Amino acid sequence: MRISKVYTRTGDGGKTRLAGGQEVWKDSVRVDAYGTVDELNSMLGLVRAANGQLENNADASTFMENTLKWTQNKLFDLGGLLATAPGESFPNMPTVTSGDVTHLEHLIDACQKDLAPLKEFILPGGGQTPALLHVARTICRRAERLCVMLAKEEPVEKELIAFLNRLSDALFVFARWVAKQHGEPELFWEREPEKPVQS
Repeated sequence: MRISKVYTRTGDGGKTRLAGGQEVWKDSVRVDAYGTVDELNSMLGLVRAANGQLENNADASTFMENTLKWTQNKLFDLGGLLATAPGESFPNMPTVTSGDVTHLEHLIDACQKDLAPLKEFILPGGGQTPALLHVARTICRRAERLCVMLAKEEPVEKELIAFLNRLSDALFVFARWVAKQHGEPELFWEREPEKPVQS
């Protein structure tokens, strides 16, 4: 695929075209859904950049790089499917399958083996890369909610929603795992935190 021109001016009126040619408003739920998936993908690009700066555990950084690279590619596929008009089909269309959901579950299970069970809720944080993973998790949850909303109006493949649901769980676990692998502390929720006092 070659993109020779970035701007076309065709969207200046507030509408865009789905794959297949269907014209929709840019604030439609479908456009919001695949736009949020794009936002999530961009955040994961930032996570990869931060992960690449971690130097004290090369094996962990490599594992996370490979994991996030795969995830970004699958999110690009997922966004492309959401951007396709219902009922349209093209040669070599991307796919998101139940096998992809299972792969996320395997990644979660593998990371969980290195983690102690949680006894308290944790706060987003634990170093730059884990904190960014928590931001990605919240964007993923928003993308999932939008896909559920869209599914009430138009057909949405169940694997797309399942993938986002499992990915948000995975990003939570990845945040904890990266923090542990790089010696970053987890921040636990405190029911009655000490009030700061200015000296």
